[in-house]
Amino acid sequence: MATPEITVRGAGIFGLSIAWACHRRGAPVQIVDPHGPGAGSSGGIVGALAPHVPENWNPKKAFQLDSLLMAERFWAEVEATGGVSPGYGRLGRLQPIADDRGLQLAVQRCDSAADLWQGRAIWEVRPAAEFGEWHPPSATGMVIHDTLSARIHPRQACAALVAALRAGGVEVVPDAPDLGLVMHATGYQGLLEMNAEATRSVGNGVKGQAALLQFDAGQVPQLYADGLHIIPHADGTLAIGSTSERDFTHPADTDSQLEEVIARARRAVPQLEGAAILSRWAGVRPRARTRAPMLGEWPGRRGHFIANGGFKIGFGMAPRIADVMADLLLEGRDAIPAGFRVSDNL
Repeated sequence: MATPEITVRGAGIFGLSIAWACHRRGAPVQIVDPHGPGAGSSGGIVGALAPHVPENWNPKKAFQLDSLLMAERFWAEVEATGGVSPGYGRLGRLQPIADDRGLQLAVQRCDSAADLWQGRAIWEVRPAAEFGEWHPPSATGMVIHDTLSARIHPRQACAALVAALRAGGVEVVPDAPDLGLVMHATGYQGLLEMNAEATRSVGNGVKGQAALLQFDAGQVPQLYADGLHIIPHADGTLAIGSTSERDFTHPADTDSQLEEVIARARRAVPQLEGAAILSRWAGVRPRARTRAPMLGEWPGRRGHFIANGGFKIGFGMAPRIADVMADLLLEGRDAIPAGFRVSDNL
């Protein structure tokens, strides 16, 4: 049986990753995005690839674990093919422990992580002082250190995928007719299109604002402090984010809410005081109704498929989603986990 042609509409992290997986398996692929690669929320700057708490296990958490564990190889192959670094590094994360109850829970989760994370990553409780000056403020003096969390630079990751695809002759084009099976990975605007056809809301957008600072922290863990992700990037910059805004009028504008985020980060990490702000970013992240990614065939549109709703975990989920959707498109094999199906949101 001939490998089907694939048209991917949308050049964000889901679209590019699925196109890469299909291309790697020998499928003819075209990618169509009128705005260019990484033009939506995938063109952000934060890049926190962090796991869910290792307890109350469910298909979403198991799927995310698989994706985080396969990410290092995925991004290494992308970089080796295209010659562009995605800024990936599995350097872990530090989280503060606020009180004795939190400390007790954190210790209990050490055992569950050892079991659920298959011994391939560690969740441990350690004195914050062991990390020198680089740790979040903690009322107990203790922090959670996990070795599963990783960083990535979203813009660079999209550029790395574009370069890897280009090395194989696949380009992102602004317009083209559909060829073969059609993969819709169109983010927030795609959710709005689906809402217009559905009897209830399939999903919506949540605006986020973030900032990029000139600060070279080196090869250190990312921090989670005062509800913020603080991500030292490999290029000597540091990202801070983000807000979560359900109601917004100007999707791409930053405002006083971001200034407060920057101020909170500097209070939590005094080393950031005085660091120059290189850029401010705002965008709308697609959130499916179930809060899980939405994958599968588009009901009523034969030969059309959807990958959407990445919200805050799109980059962390992308390697596994790319494999699952390539399985479905190229082999007709459905390995979409419970709760991730398009039908779950209708």
